[in-house]
Amino acid sequence: MMIPTRIDWDDTPEFHVFKADLSGFHKHNVKVEIEDGRVLCISGEKKIKKEERTDEGHCLEVVVGKFSRRFQLLENAMVDRITAHIANSTLTVTIRKKDIKKHHGHSRSIKIIGI
Repeated sequence: MMIPTRIDWDDTPEFHVFKADLSGFHKHNVKVEIEDGRVLCISGEKKIKKEERTDEGHCLEVVVGKFSRRFQLLENAMVDRITAHIANSTLTVTIRKKDIKKHHGHSRSIKIIGI
């Protein structure tokens, strides 16, 4: 069973920040990986066990749910500078951005040729 999982991507001046609500997931069942050099993959699995004991018998039901999300990272993402942590059921993945130097050159007009 696929579990719909919302992941927000916040683009700050210095970082790409991904936040996912992972209520019910344990950190050992969550993976954060870089695939093909520029694709961030966040995936996880959770198992829910429901057990009932009655005089007539014993019933154990296990439900497994998974999610997987992929994000194509921008060229300014430093894929070797990634941190991930879980606190209060929220996974936060932070990727530092490369410094992009702005060109402060001269302005000039371009002549338009034609009729």
